[in-house]
Amino acid sequence: MNGNIVCIGAGYVGGPTMAMIALKCPDRRVTVVDVNARRIAAWNSDKLPIYEPGLLEVVKQCRGRNLFFSTEIAKSIEENDIIFVAVNTPTKSFGHGAGYAPDLQYWEATARLIHDHAKSDKLVVEKCTLPVRTAAAMSRILHTGKSPYHFEVLSNPEFLAEGTAIADLENPDRVLIGADNTRTGHKALREIVAIYASWVPRRKILTANVWSSELSKLAANAMLAQRVSSMNALSALCEATDADITEVSRAVGMDTRIGSKFLQAGIGFGGSCFKKDILNLVYLCETYNLQAAAEYWRQVVAVNEWQQARFVGNIVRAMFNTISGKRLALLGFAFKADTGDTRESPAIKVSRLLAEEQAQVVVCDPQALENARADLADLGGRVRYEADPYAATLGADAVLILTDWNCFRDLDYARILGGMRKPAFLFDGRNCVDHEKLFSLGFNVYAVGKPARSHLQ
Repeated sequence: MNGNIVCIGAGYVGGPTMAMIALKCPDRRVTVVDVNARRIAAWNSDKLPIYEPGLLEVVKQCRGRNLFFSTEIAKSIEENDIIFVAVNTPTKSFGHGAGYAPDLQYWEATARLIHDHAKSDKLVVEKCTLPVRTAAAMSRILHTGKSPYHFEVLSNPEFLAEGTAIADLENPDRVLIGADNTRTGHKALREIVAIYASWVPRRKILTANVWSSELSKLAANAMLAQRVSSMNALSALCEATDADITEVSRAVGMDTRIGSKFLQAGIGFGGSCFKKDILNLVYLCETYNLQAAAEYWRQVVAVNEWQQARFVGNIVRAMFNTISGKRLALLGFAFKADTGDTRESPAIKVSRLLAEEQAQVVVCDPQALENARADLADLGGRVRYEADPYAATLGADAVLILTDWNCFRDLDYARILGGMRKPAFLFDGRNCVDHEKLFSLGFNVYAVGKPARSHLQ
């Protein structure tokens, strides 16, 4: 084994992960390949295709030394013995399982590429999120025909949070590696463990069988998303009873059996993983005829979508039951702060619902405007886009905070209020600004799971 690595897939998982491996393992050559030439060109520039705090600095340290980005997939498969697979596995939009089963066409195409271009034995590491027992299917494809080479398939799911990916990679909660319980499986496991052991304490590197590793990724995301939907369901009850979701969250989170993470109410979860992975779990449960379990997990997604519709409903009711023709400034469009990623962002549905009510929607985000334009392209002139939050809010009837960017916390809200139509409304979908201060300035403040602070009552 030459110990050198290629990763097929230069997206949110492959790019940052390989950059960190290159940084921490300077003796290994790391190559990231992708069929998308524009994406590879961006990785080879100072304007990376994704925004992640600290990522550009890591890439600059390693690029051209032991980190390379290329479109030469076949050549890279031939030259490297360790192959990470980090291709996209979106939810199917057609055929059997449409709407919740994973679409594995890119994964299968990658497996066939590895089979066709390998010139030696390979370790193939699943890095993308895949349904349980996918490794067995990959192994069957790789060993199809009369290939003289051996392919050992391992599972190494990512547990990155966008916005903190570099910190998560440098100091992970854990690294999970799954391998077959065979002699060759154990040998391959030691090889992948050695990569991460270059900087991760051995106690944090967990080993398991392949199936447990694959399922653990789905289970982790499902449990995190379930906590978000649980708190959002409680937020509706808080609003109805004048309880405060922040106080409820604090009381619940201090129970050491539960903990405080992911107990914040808001407009719901987004991103490329949670919804997709929960629907994947639904599909698996239904495949094994576990209908009650399938419905349980399906409801986590349903509550998430209900929360977004409820948020818009509250806006309409607060603004005298009509927002037609009113200017609404949306501060934030990325699904979370410190990323430009808008996949499954709650802001997409909120924007569409507001446009259906014939509101004048203005979107403002420091990193996600280009993606927002693509997500809402079919709405045409019903949506405007402003990089400057003060320009976005000028003449607005209401401000909606949809992403908890730090820059939105620190805005001059007295200045914003002065430029708005009156009465001025602020709807905090992330509970991230000082509501009492905004109310004292003159805003009518509505937050998620909290009593309204309105001058109109």
